Amino acid sequence: MPVQWTVSHPTRLVIAVAKGSLRLLDIEHYLDGVMTANALAYRKIFDMTLATPNLSDDDLMALGARIRAYIPLGKIGPLAIVATTQKSYEQARMFVALAEADRPIKIFRELHLARQWLDSQPDSPPKPGG
Repeated sequence: MPVQWTVSHPTRLVIAVAKGSLRLLDIEHYLDGVMTANALAYRKIFDMTLATPNLSDDDLMALGARIRAYIPLGKIGPLAIVATTQKSYEQARMFVALAEADRPIKIFRELHLARQWLDSQPDSPPKPGG
C-alpha cells in the first residue's frame, strides 16, 4: 500500500509514510482512515521521502477541495509535510495553497525538523461530543 499510517490517540498524533507511486486514490484512502479514526484534529506528519508523487493539478485541486470541506466538521490539526524531491516539494506547496484550512501547515526537507516543529505546535482538546 503506497500510504501507511498510524494513529496514536494518547498523543493525538498521526504519522503517514508514502512509498512508491503516490496517486490521488492513495491520499483519499489515507484521509478516509483519518476521518474513521476521528483524528482530524490531531497533529499529522505526512512523509513523502520514499514516494514519487503522480498527482495532476486536477488531483491537487480535488484534494484541496476535500480538505476545505472538512472545515465545518471541526478543528483540523497541524500538518508537517516531508518532501525531499523538487517535484514532491512543488506539489506539497500547491496542496498547501489549495487546502486553505485554518491550521498550521509547513513543508520540510528533513523528517526530524518536521517532527520538531510539529511537537512545538499546541494541541487543542477535541470539541465536546466529537
